[in-house]
Amino acid sequence: MGKVTMQQIADALSTSRISVWKALNNRPGISQELRQQVWDMSRKLGYAKTEEAAEAVKPAAALTVSVVVARPESSVFWMKIIHQIAKELSHNNINLMYTYIPSSYKSGYTLPSNLYDQSIAGVIVLNCYSENILRMLARLRMPKVFLDTVPAVPPGELDGDLVYIEGRTLVREITGRIIQSGRRKIGFVGDIEYAQTNLDRYLGFLDALAAGGLKPDPRLCLTGKLGLHTHYEEISRFLEGLAEMPDAFVCVSDYIAHFIQQYIDEHPTPANKNVLLTGFDNSDEYLNVAGRITTVNVQTHRMGDRLARKIMFDIEHPDSSPEVSYVVSDILYRGALKTDSE
Repeated sequence: MGKVTMQQIADALSTSRISVWKALNNRPGISQELRQQVWDMSRKLGYAKTEEAAEAVKPAAALTVSVVVARPESSVFWMKIIHQIAKELSHNNINLMYTYIPSSYKSGYTLPSNLYDQSIAGVIVLNCYSENILRMLARLRMPKVFLDTVPAVPPGELDGDLVYIEGRTLVREITGRIIQSGRRKIGFVGDIEYAQTNLDRYLGFLDALAAGGLKPDPRLCLTGKLGLHTHYEEISRFLEGLAEMPDAFVCVSDYIAHFIQQYIDEHPTPANKNVLLTGFDNSDEYLNVAGRITTVNVQTHRMGDRLARKIMFDIEHPDSSPEVSYVVSDILYRGALKTDSE
């Protein structure tokens, strides 16, 4: 009889290889009953050469998960998520491998070869907003978890779990409070084709206007594609082209809000100073708006935990149906939108 493998033990118990790996390496995540069954079966099949050696079974090679990232250096927001993923995987004795991909697709591009290496147990995809690259990743034959997608690639075409940061209802609530404050001229700034979450936030903005009996003014909205490195220039041109500033701008993120605040600081007219800004993400990276504007508090450390646990579940249950989930965060009302009770 050849060398007994963990897969043979798993097959004999009708469980997964990762469960066997956890039992033999004394890792959390399985019941004590299953742990004992694995040890009993390993002895029965001869995985440990002797009864005495059974307590010192040679540890199996740790699993490896690849975090696929585009421009990880672009934001502290993403680095916090990646750091927490690394901590959670390490806690479960799973290696993390960074795989860097470009932010945009060019003809002839192929995914890095390590993603086709059978030593990779699964992938977590972050900060990837290229339709073509997302479709290439979707074709990988391994467990996958995506944080967000683009409108052109819906969940059913990703062949993996998809996590969204919920924004439609939150932005609807924020915009509704702006309207309740008496402000009627309200604009929206953010590329709604860049990410599904951006589009969802814009739809929440439109929902609130409709509920308040208002119509969106396209002159006050900048929703088209923005260049990767030209945000400030394009937003400045948009603001300079306005006949007059609105009462408020609902921004798709704190990142966008800080560019508008920068423009306002550089053009300190009375009209500009009265513009109310809101954002999303509660980032402390952009000092001119951090802690000052109404925003949504995305818990980056908890997001990293969720993504790591999802990929571990998918590795253990490779035949499970893909899941789409929304993570709802808290609104942080500040300034003119904050009530006395908040």
